[in-house]
Parts: sequence; C-alpha cells; structure tokens
Amino acid sequence: MTRFGAVWRQRGHPIVLLVSQFSRPIRALLLAGVSAFILSGCAMNNTSMPSPDFSGMSRSAAEANLATLQARYKANPRDKGLIIYFAAALRAQGQSDQAIAVLEQGMGYYKNDVDISVAYAKALTAGGRFEQALSVIDNAIRPDAPDWNALSVKGAILDQMGRNPEARQLYAQASVIAPGEASIEANFGLSFAMTNDLGSAEQHLRKAVGMYGATSQIRQNLALILGLQGRFDECRAIYAAELPPDQVEANMAYVKSLLTQQNRWDTVAKAQ
Repeated sequence: MTRFGAVWRQRGHPIVLLVSQFSRPIRALLLAGVSAFILSGCAMNNTSMPSPDFSGMSRSAAEANLATLQARYKANPRDKGLIIYFAAALRAQGQSDQAIAVLEQGMGYYKNDVDISVAYAKALTAGGRFEQALSVIDNAIRPDAPDWNALSVKGAILDQMGRNPEARQLYAQASVIAPGEASIEANFGLSFAMTNDLGSAEQHLRKAVGMYGATSQIRQNLALILGLQGRFDECRAIYAAELPPDQVEANMAYVKSLLTQQNRWDTVAKAQ
C-alpha cells in the first residue's frame, strides 16, 4: 500500500452530490494534516492546534508511529496532545471509526475545547458524518473571535458536501485572520479542483507550496493537480522529491488511471 493510496482510503466512505469528476481523491486531501508540531513541550498560540502531517512517512514508519502513539495513549488517555496525535495517525491509516471513538472520549475530558472539537470534526468528516461534523465545528467557532483553523476545517467540510462557494468564503475569512498560512491556501486550491477548475487549483497550490509551513502533503497535492492536467513530467518530478521510487510509480499509475476512468485522455492531449 503506498502512502498515496492510503490517502484515498482514509476517507473512503461513499459521498454523493459532489460536482467534480475527481472529487473522490480530492476530498480525501482537504482534511489532511496541515502542519507538524512537536508533541512534547510545543509552544501554542491563540489558535487551535493544527493536525500533525504524517504524509512524509513510509508505510513502515507510519505503522511504527501509530503503534508508539497507541501505547502512549493507553498509558495516558487524558493527554490532549496524545489524543489529537493518535486520532490523526488513525485517520492517516484509514481507521476513521477508531479515531472518532478516541475523540469522543476526548470530548468527554475536554468539553468545549477548540483543539479537540476541531480534531473531532475532522474525524467525523473522514467517516462521512458531515452534518454531525458541521455541528461540532460550528460549536467551536466563536463569532466574535473565530479561529482560522476551525474556519478552514468548516470550509473543508462544506466542500465535501458540495457547498463549494460557501467553503471558499470561509477560506477567505481564515486567510484574513492568518495571512500566509499554507494550509488555507492549499484548501482553497483543492476546493477549485473539486469543481474541476484545475487551473485555479494549481494557482492556489503553487502559492501554498511557497508559503512558510508548507508540508509534503501540500506538495503532493500540487503534483496530483498537475497530473490531472496531463503534465506528467512535472507531476513525477514533485513526487520524486517527496517519495521513494516505488511509491512515485504507484502514484503516477493512479493519476493516469483517474484520467482513463474519466475518459479524459483526448482533453488532456489537446491541453498539452
């Protein structure tokens, strides 16, 4: 199983009413980890805690990391950072139901906590429980002092419900609060990809990869968008800088299979 393939499965529940031909792979990326931070002794500001980014890990490293986090969580299930990290690692391995269960318990320990609520909303979305996720994230957003991360997560939920214009309004609001935040710009791009505007998607993702805090996941998202436009050399070059060779080839095969399944080879050929 490649890391790229695992991304699709972590949100593999059926979702309907999405416009884009490529909405299934794109929607899996919207709630991917947006920023890595040190689990112990991390400095926090007045924004909610971002999800860890596990996209730079090999399969074996991801499995080892999950096992380590599981052991630490069992030893200390009330540690907020561990709850969030463990749930994110579970989502990255396609175990959204278990991630939901971990965060439901966390919600019991930390009622009305923004960090836990945002993580819980992400897990619910990964499980296809959009209305519940929307309710959770709405309860976490203070109208008088909205959290940019929570706004971006709400946008991602709306995108996956097919409410793309509303999602983009939230990304714009989040960008005002946190200008230069790569994850917001990346979600902007993926939103356009979901409505098959790949040119706008590329524009936003190229901007995102140049921002401080851009992750491997964001760079791989750009590779996907380039590949869906038939620009395979550029796509491969980005994957090659991020992934082992066997995963590069698997990712390229997957991108091409998406185009084949959608009968878009003629369109791509004209665009080259």
